[in-house]
Amino acid sequence: MQIDNVAAGDELTTRNRLALAYAPRRARGPWAALLLLEQRLADAARPGREPMMVQLRLAWWRDRLGEEATSWPVSEPALVLLRTWQGQHHALAALVNGWEALSVGEDGGNELAKARVTAYVALADLLGAGRIESVEAAVKQLERAQAQEPLPAPLPRVMRPLAVLRVFAQREASGGEPTPFVDLYRIVRAGLLGR
Repeated sequence: MQIDNVAAGDELTTRNRLALAYAPRRARGPWAALLLLEQRLADAARPGREPMMVQLRLAWWRDRLGEEATSWPVSEPALVLLRTWQGQHHALAALVNGWEALSVGEDGGNELAKARVTAYVALADLLGAGRIESVEAAVKQLERAQAQEPLPAPLPRVMRPLAVLRVFAQREASGGEPTPFVDLYRIVRAGLLGR
C-alpha cells in the first residue's frame, strides 16, 4: 500500500509530512501509520479532557491494536495505514498505555518514552533496518529534547524521517526566534545524511 493512495497522508501534521518525505517509497505506509497513530493517541489524551473520556478513547485504540487487522473498520485512516505493518502492529499497543499514563497517571511521561523506543525499534525491524542502537538513541533524544547529541551511527535510509523529527525536537528545545533558512538546511541535511 502506498501512502500516495491513502487520504490519511493529508491528515498528518506538516512536520510529520515533511519527515515522511525522506522515507523511501516502500517505507512510507508504515511510517505514516505510526505517525498518524501517534497523532490520534495525542488527540485522545489531549489535556483538558475528562480522565474517563481519555481512558475510553484510548481503550478503543488498545482494543483495535489487540485485534487482527482483518477485523478493523475501514473508516479510520490510521487503521487502514496500520495494515502495512503486516500483523506486527501489536508492538504499538504500549503507546496507548504510555499516553494513558501521561494523561491520567503521574509518571511524567516515562512510560510513553519507553513505548516510543519500542515502537520505533519495531518499525526499524519491520523495514529491515540495521543500526538499532542509532534508532534507540534518536528516539531517546526526542524524548529528552537533546537532539544535538551525536548518534552512534547515521540512521539507515528507511529511518531518515526520525532524523528530521530530531531536528524539529532540537528546534523546539532551543526556543528563540525561528530561522527559516537555517532550519531548512538542518532538515534537509538530516533527511539526506541520517544525522
